[in-house]
Amino acid sequence: MTQTLTEELWTAIEPVYARILDHPFLAGLTDGTLPRAAFRHFVVQDSHYLRDYARALAVCAAKAPGEQEVRAFADDAIGALAAEQGMHAEFLDAFGDTAAQAAAEPVLPTTRAYTSYLLATVYGGSFAEAVAAVLPCYWIYARVGEQLLARSSPDPLYAKWIATYGDEAFQSVVRRVLELTDRLGEEISPAERRRVTEHFTTTSRYEWMFWDAAWRGETWPV
Repeated sequence: MTQTLTEELWTAIEPVYARILDHPFLAGLTDGTLPRAAFRHFVVQDSHYLRDYARALAVCAAKAPGEQEVRAFADDAIGALAAEQGMHAEFLDAFGDTAAQAAAEPVLPTTRAYTSYLLATVYGGSFAEAVAAVLPCYWIYARVGEQLLARSSPDPLYAKWIATYGDEAFQSVVRRVLELTDRLGEEISPAERRRVTEHFTTTSRYEWMFWDAAWRGETWPV
């Protein structure tokens, strides 16, 4: 039986996902030992990331062939900005920071590389390529949230982050994007399918790098 596109994509990133689950950042979230400085790094950079991710989703909406997909990606773009303004504001408040202070901090190397690749792909590629590029941020977070939800965290701040992505409301959004991805897989050429897989794999790797950058306390070298 021929694999669906989502089955093929997940097979391509299984080693990446395994490395994500094994990362000490996520282990520290669940057992409560993650240093607050690492989590703050993540939240600040995620705030920068989500602003560009919302732009990428808006481009997906602009390229979408049907009204339903246009509306869905436009809503997701608004949702990404709402998450940045709402959930992140709550986290930053716990650190004694404001959204304005976080916005004034520099966009660091991994964040800049990830968002630059993401935006270049959604602007320059087909609709299917654009969907593939934004998909890991939906799908990997859903799988991670689902995986960590049962364990949660003794730290209320980390438990809230885990619950957000393990929540059924978020999971249902991800299922909708996966269904769209499989429909696209029935229409695209073998050459485009290869490009879709390349973009999906690349942004999945950036997801691992994003958590790793926070764990390392990444800064600009000069």
